[in-house]
Amino acid sequence: MADFVLVAGAWLGAWAWDDVVPELRAAGHGAHALTLSGLAERRGVPAGQQTHVQDVVGEVERLGLRDVVLVGHSYSGIPVGQAAERIGDRLNRIVFVDSSVPAHGESMASAWWQGQAVLEAALAGNGGDWAPITAPECEGQGLTDEQIARFVGGCTPHPGATLTEPAVLERPLGDLPATYVKCLLDGPEPTDDVAGLLESDHWRLVETDTGHWPMFSQPRELARILVQQV
Repeated sequence: MADFVLVAGAWLGAWAWDDVVPELRAAGHGAHALTLSGLAERRGVPAGQQTHVQDVVGEVERLGLRDVVLVGHSYSGIPVGQAAERIGDRLNRIVFVDSSVPAHGESMASAWWQGQAVLEAALAGNGGDWAPITAPECEGQGLTDEQIARFVGGCTPHPGATLTEPAVLERPLGDLPATYVKCLLDGPEPTDDVAGLLESDHWRLVETDTGHWPMFSQPRELARILVQQV
């Protein structure tokens, strides 16, 4: 039995995994969905990126977990990737679900596809937070109208400092056991940084024919993929 610690991406909390957790438990594993500081029911709690790293490490320690599979989706791949090296021999594997990955000294903003200044301007224009995604922005990601409404309706603003603070890694990320789950409706190929990491013998690639939020669009399939990584 493994213990999965599930961390959703920007704007989301533990509730995003509600359809995945029962599937993992039915397969005989522990499943622990985590809400990061400043989001969902923890909205208003001050948070930077290292706060989120400590959120993940603290959850593993608080629950006394061993044989841990850390699952980071989207933005949360950045704090999860840092937390993985800090939990030592408790780690079984990291699973990055269509996510960003941390690079030492870099932030999510520094690798932003439109340029760092664009993201920083968007944050400044929204009181320092990243405004939640809207329903039209979810089109083409394999979500039903009902799923989009549930997803968007549950989103809360994302603390901007978590996007602009640099990652801190003590060792190469490619040295850790990891799986990258590529959601093909969000693009057919991993980003260049992920492609480089996938050259490591410790990393493997899994592709799934759905969009960027598979915990909503295909929760049972996502759970099946996660179980196969143990």
